[in-house]
Amino acid sequence: MQVMQQGHEMSIMHSFLVAFLFSILLFIFLHHRKIKLPNLPPSPFKLPIVGNLHQLGSLPHRSLHALSKRYGPLMLLKLGPIPTVVVSSADMAREIMNTQDLIFSSRPPTSMAKRLMYGEDLAFAPYGEYWRQARKVFMVHLLSSKRVKSFRPVREEEVALMIENIRSSTKMGPVNLSEMMISINNDITCRVAFGKKYTVGVEGEGSGKRFRRLLREFLELLGAFHVGDFFPWLAWISKFNGMDERVEKNFEEWDNLLGGILKDHEDGKRDDDGDDRMMDFVDVLLQVQKDFTAGIPLTQDRIKALVMDVFAAGTDTSYTTLEWAMAELLMHPKVMKTVLEEVRGLARGHSMIAEDDLVHMKYLKSVIKEALRLHPPLPLLVPRESMEDVKIQGYDIPAKTRVIVNAWAIGRDTKSWEHPEEFQPERFLISSSHIDFTGHDFELIPFGAGRRGCPGIQFAIANVELVLANILYHFDWEMPNGASVEDLDMSESPGITVHKKSALLLVAKPRSY
Repeated sequence: MQVMQQGHEMSIMHSFLVAFLFSILLFIFLHHRKIKLPNLPPSPFKLPIVGNLHQLGSLPHRSLHALSKRYGPLMLLKLGPIPTVVVSSADMAREIMNTQDLIFSSRPPTSMAKRLMYGEDLAFAPYGEYWRQARKVFMVHLLSSKRVKSFRPVREEEVALMIENIRSSTKMGPVNLSEMMISINNDITCRVAFGKKYTVGVEGEGSGKRFRRLLREFLELLGAFHVGDFFPWLAWISKFNGMDERVEKNFEEWDNLLGGILKDHEDGKRDDDGDDRMMDFVDVLLQVQKDFTAGIPLTQDRIKALVMDVFAAGTDTSYTTLEWAMAELLMHPKVMKTVLEEVRGLARGHSMIAEDDLVHMKYLKSVIKEALRLHPPLPLLVPRESMEDVKIQGYDIPAKTRVIVNAWAIGRDTKSWEHPEEFQPERFLISSSHIDFTGHDFELIPFGAGRRGCPGIQFAIANVELVLANILYHFDWEMPNGASVEDLDMSESPGITVHKKSALLLVAKPRSY
């Protein structure tokens, strides 16, 4: 009996000892786990498999802005299986695009860009030697300040043609100003890229319509949701929903067009409307290819890809900025009155506003800045990807995390802007304002910043300023059929670049000088 009692006591002691040791091990495990768990940014609730994809909506910049108000300016989402950080303030943008710029200088792979841009373009290239050398080609040979100034005759000639086209159109009723803006940006880009405007397209299709159709489809596809990028095992869906077919058709049309242009340049062929006064982008790229001065082999596909970069970045974004600027001016008659007084006062007696006149038009420049603040052409900048683990203001960001900078939300951040929803160009004229869009002031980054900032800022702004100044100088603009400006539709159309949903149909009344 005594032996049984001792055995029972030993069993109890053994159980207590095991429980005690287990508790210690559990404490050590949990304490170790607590220490090792990363401090990730705040995150909304995620659904299984899809994560937060369902929360993006048709206008993701707006949806993400609303989420950031709840979860903060550095927010972690899961887009399918892909961890994605969303940046919605100037301070956080400065961390990503300046303080830790090198770590966030790569791009995530996208199947659309890889196919449509030959996998050799600048905008979507991962960080590395090819990207560095390609950017150098752009900055030195294509979009330097000197090169942009050399395109001045092209810009001024095309603006003069646009003004005459608007005059002619006024006899037939309201002017589709959106179409006019698309055409002029297309024509300027064609001339500086190819040396001429192409007057004959597919089966007699006019050049303007052809390029607009190709470019519109290209940009739509580039910004489209491709399920295979998020769920590789579902990539087959693109074959059945027609997406792959659309991509191949658009790629083949561009490839044939660009191939013909390169051949014409290599053969020295020039049409009557060619611009012999300057070397166009294709000329320059072929010369760099011949001289082996690019630092990388400049193949035909790479030349095509770099030209596509020019079209994608130089045409649609400039047109979008002009369209929103005019729409905001119409919605704000006092601002319109002020900018008209400046433009018409400084250029009084001139037949056209030249680029030299623009230097003194500070209010016009402020109107453009304000339009870019409220309506950045790419409200969500091209995504970045972290190349290694890093901390951002105390939060752990693992390597291979995708980063989306919401330029639209940053332009509406109450910490950076007073009355951010109001169109007030005067905010840029006060003596304390130093903010510009060149990538040094993170409150206003429509063109991005840091290593991955857009190299074509000067090219785009030169077009926008000259076009806007001249259409304001030559015409008074009114809503058609006696409509009020309150009837102007300011809703947005979804896409990688965000346009007005409806075109600007306006009455243009020519001025007498």
